[in-house]
Amino acid sequence: MSRPAVLRRPVLLPAATILVAAGIGAVLLRWGGGSTPPTPPGLPEPDRTAAWLLPAARLGMQLGAVSTVGLLLAATMLSPRDDGGRLSVLGYRRLRAAALTAALWSVASALAVCWTLVDLFGLPASQVLSLRAVLNFVDTIPLGQALALNGALALLTAVIAARSLRPAWGVLALLTALAAVLPPIFTGHAASASNHQVAVSGLLLHVVPTTLWAGGLLALAVTARGSTADLAVAVRRFSPLALACLVAVGASGLVSAGVRLTGPADVTGTRYGQLLLVKIAVLVAIAVVGLVHRRRAIPALMAGQRRPFLRVAVVETLLFGAAVGAAVALSRTPAPLGSAEEDPATALLGFPMPPPLSVETVARLWLPEPLTIAAALAAAGLYVAGVWRLHRRGDAWPAARTALWLAGCAVIIIATSSGLARYGPVLFSVHMVQHLLLMMVAPILLVLAGPVTLALRALRPSTDPRWPGPREWLQAALHSRVSGVVTHPVVALVLYVASLYVLYFTGLYELAVRSHAAHLAMVAHFLGVGYLFFWTVIGIDPTPRRVPHPLKMVLVLISMVLHAFLGVALMQSATVLAADWWLALGRPWGPTPLEDQWAAGGIAWSFGELPTVIVMGALMYQWVKADQREARRRDRAADRAEAEGREDPELAAYNRMLAELAERDRRVRGLSGS
Repeated sequence: MSRPAVLRRPVLLPAATILVAAGIGAVLLRWGGGSTPPTPPGLPEPDRTAAWLLPAARLGMQLGAVSTVGLLLAATMLSPRDDGGRLSVLGYRRLRAAALTAALWSVASALAVCWTLVDLFGLPASQVLSLRAVLNFVDTIPLGQALALNGALALLTAVIAARSLRPAWGVLALLTALAAVLPPIFTGHAASASNHQVAVSGLLLHVVPTTLWAGGLLALAVTARGSTADLAVAVRRFSPLALACLVAVGASGLVSAGVRLTGPADVTGTRYGQLLLVKIAVLVAIAVVGLVHRRRAIPALMAGQRRPFLRVAVVETLLFGAAVGAAVALSRTPAPLGSAEEDPATALLGFPMPPPLSVETVARLWLPEPLTIAAALAAAGLYVAGVWRLHRRGDAWPAARTALWLAGCAVIIIATSSGLARYGPVLFSVHMVQHLLLMMVAPILLVLAGPVTLALRALRPSTDPRWPGPREWLQAALHSRVSGVVTHPVVALVLYVASLYVLYFTGLYELAVRSHAAHLAMVAHFLGVGYLFFWTVIGIDPTPRRVPHPLKMVLVLISMVLHAFLGVALMQSATVLAADWWLALGRPWGPTPLEDQWAAGGIAWSFGELPTVIVMGALMYQWVKADQREARRRDRAADRAEAEGREDPELAAYNRMLAELAERDRRVRGLSGS
């Protein structure tokens, strides 16, 4: 059966996608009013080329991101491996293609830096562009920093992909590419909107899944070589990911629209709202095409027919090109502006100054964080799904562990989305409560739930060694060098404790309250290092290295002392942390910043020890149970030896040791007597 010409020449589909994206983007950009407005009399004439070159550069960035992420996803997870577990020929080709698209992506980012500078000045490019001006732009202006970081990470992705031969390095390149997608998100419409935390997190949940979804589909369509059976496996794997991305894109789109639009009238009454409807319509069309036709694609591939899948892939990819074009036009179209004037506190926080702290206000004034809510709900859903799979198979799983996991997910949501999140940047003492919940309470609950053990039992092993699945990926991660290093007791302790001193006694804490990106990184760090440390000392999951229980006890005691010392240092300090932030915020009620800092130190010193007591109790319980299991093992070994008429090996070794000691004493007495 002959293949369509668009896939016999793989370059045709990307070219068609670019043309569709560029054409729709240009039309919508013109219609949406995002081009350069007329120059007022008396002002210099702006560079008209910036109105088109800047959207073209941004279009190149988006298409480069989609292509790179998709090819890396296909190379590492949607391609078979060779007999040695290395990348197959197809995976190698996809990785090298990703290196090329990432390089082009970095070039588009460099062009976006230059023409964004021209656009901001509103002057001809010859009067603006110079090496000094560009370097100053990327060094001092957040927008320039974001674009430059985007290009630098894209270039790093190209280098890693070009020099990689193993799947692990391909995964590293994929993570780097996803990180490169993030910086521009923190400087767009969302970052300047009211409730910018919600807007930015919603946009993160929108852009990253869209990139994975579109990129994976484009990679499968362009590189659909090999047997139809292998392609069927890849499509079957991609379908759950596409469904998850569809749910995330839909939910985050509603969140983003709710933040940017001031009311229902803005949906149809403004160009921004109308462009948003166009983009939503295109995404809905993509979802409908994918859900309707992919049911036919996998059976057709298993039957050796490639054409049904190719038709779906081509249509969906072109629709994604239309979505990218709409996104570019949307990024250049002014969002509706609210009529309310922002006070300094609202400009800093993204929401008005909350009323004085009370239990009622903390319980009532929630500040939802879409990213952590989505992550916690996804983690809870996956855990419950694993338990349900074991139940259907007839295997038991302790209900207490399920309750611990769900409680840990609930603690994460409360710490990041309840009134604690609203008062956290206003009062350092409330931030310290968040710190304790995220770094101690939630990780303790999560590690005692044994998620890795559940996953290893619930996930089905791959039946084809060329296609390792999630269970094999998890096992590979557990036995990797990185896991071996980070689970070393000293490394886990240093990451857990030393990072706190680095955060609070440098400028990082003030950066975390001023920047939402840094705030999200801080939350991820708290959860990550807390989970890693408690996994090492009280985790019930298998770890890359075994740590003796006495050493675990020492680790817990050291962490308790150092954490208490941090609280004492905060209570006795006469220097206000993040003083510029509190001065600019101008909180009109409550304690002074220094008094609030002393209260935070007291919380860290006193309440921070309660989770440690629970950890010590859990560790002692595990130690006793381990000794009991070892005693039962020895008893069974002795019983087997007695039943077989032979001496127990351990008992024999013990008797030999006693005999050697007795012989040594006899010789010593003989020498002393002589």
